[in-house]
Amino acid sequence: MMVIHENATKLLPDHLKKLWQSVEQERLTAAEFQDAQKRALAGYQATWEDALRLVGYGNLKLSLLSELGLYLGCEQLAEVELRCTRALAGVKGEWHGIVDPGNRHSVEQFYDESQAMIYELMWWHTLAEDNSPLAYVLALHFATLHGCHHYLDFGAGVGSGGILFAKNGLETALADISSTMLSFCQWRFELRKLSACFIDLKSDNLPDNTFDIVTAMDVFEHLVDPVETVDVIWQAMKPGGYLFGRFHSEPDEDRPHHIIQDFAPTLRRLEELGCVEVWKDEWLWGHQVFQKS
Repeated sequence: MMVIHENATKLLPDHLKKLWQSVEQERLTAAEFQDAQKRALAGYQATWEDALRLVGYGNLKLSLLSELGLYLGCEQLAEVELRCTRALAGVKGEWHGIVDPGNRHSVEQFYDESQAMIYELMWWHTLAEDNSPLAYVLALHFATLHGCHHYLDFGAGVGSGGILFAKNGLETALADISSTMLSFCQWRFELRKLSACFIDLKSDNLPDNTFDIVTAMDVFEHLVDPVETVDVIWQAMKPGGYLFGRFHSEPDEDRPHHIIQDFAPTLRRLEELGCVEVWKDEWLWGHQVFQKS
């Protein structure tokens, strides 16, 4: 049985990319590779589940649905799950109902008031639809590899990434433009007796030169002005700090809130600020890491 471990120099996507060469060289079958990749991702899933699952729950989905039901005052888990599975359509309806995509206030108001977004994100984090939230585990491994201690999740959403990092010993801050989301995040942290700093970007500035790793997971496609956001994040990072994010989005009629598809100006601004790409996931989810000079 082939076992994949991350070592001092390589992260999981790099291991998998290299392992695929064994398939191309006919030293490993495609089926054997798929089995090895599945086992490796099972380790990531275990890390994710161990961080998020509440005590007394053996199943991540049940735990997250129960947690959401407790927060929103709905005891019927079947109803909570139904709301979750319908949430993406609800987000689309809310967006088309109230949002002018070119108006910053309109976009911020949507995120600040949307209930459907909480259901949609919590459902996504059950891994029922896909495993891309495990990119947070990848970011945690990157942070550990590079000795990072002060962490910011920018666009923190429902706070699952922050919980993962805080449970693994990093000093954690969560920032979002949604007071609704931040209130939920704070409640989740209190439920787990974890500490963190919560920053409402509508009213508060990020501290300067503070964080040695910042994640912006599937955030930039939601922003009216992602270039300006790069400046904000850059100012908050320590010299030598890292920005771990995904800078890719395609038109999706089910996700009209993904308003940015052209990330060239964003990447150009990172370069202008002296941020250098130091790593890219070329196998799993396509995230990039930029380091502040």
